[in-house]
Amino acid sequence: MPMNLTNGSLFTKECLRKESPNLPTISKFKDSSRDHTLKWFDFTKRVARVFCTFTLMNIAANLLALKKEIPSNVTLVAVSKTKPNEAIQEAYDSGHRVFGENKVQEMVQKHDQLPKDIEWHMIGHLQRNKVKYMASFVSLIHGVDTEKLLVEINKQAHKHNRIIDCLLQIHIAEETTKFGFDPAALEDIMVKQHEFPCVRIKGVMGMATFTQDEKQIKREFRYLKNLFSEYFDSSEEAILSIGMSGDYPIAIAEGSTMIRVGSLIFGARE
Repeated sequence: MPMNLTNGSLFTKECLRKESPNLPTISKFKDSSRDHTLKWFDFTKRVARVFCTFTLMNIAANLLALKKEIPSNVTLVAVSKTKPNEAIQEAYDSGHRVFGENKVQEMVQKHDQLPKDIEWHMIGHLQRNKVKYMASFVSLIHGVDTEKLLVEINKQAHKHNRIIDCLLQIHIAEETTKFGFDPAALEDIMVKQHEFPCVRIKGVMGMATFTQDEKQIKREFRYLKNLFSEYFDSSEEAILSIGMSGDYPIAIAEGSTMIRVGSLIFGARE
């Protein structure tokens, strides 16, 4: 919940008093002089630090509550995109190890700066020319949506002498802006998977239509579950990645084995 600096909760006032005991009150910042502008800038930085501390205190609790709610066979990917290293470290210190990013450059930077036993998942739309930057460490690529992308992942994985786990993204939503294979293309890729010896196709991923209609969401998830069962159900390690912060309970009910949750852990994106 955003802080109201005019009314201010008791928690807010107490935090600010402890953090900035000598700062003037807000009313004293009305002067437009440079001196007061600098003081106001300093004040806002201190407020941000208070909020950061308060948020970090809740990340571990949010993770614990979420893990108690979901079944043990469902993997939780903590979506850390746009979140600072301090927030990810807090989640890591609570015992969590699986994090998802949607931009390669941001994921590479975080990989370089954070503990090396973190499992980094690429959950966003992936361009072929970006694969090389993460090929040495990425744990799972969720959004493989073209055969050309598979070819590039296989090529870069070979250079690093490793096998990269991937999920095939299937288009299940009404929106044309979402990416993914159709059933015929999925069948074709599954037949050809031996052509990609440095790629391990672990399962499928899909995103439901952005709607409040739970029946539609359930129908789309069930459709993907049926495709998943046709190709992967015989493997205990197979992954059906469906469900995010707003629809993961429906996804789990429809058979999801991996959910991608961000705002319920780290708070809403700004």
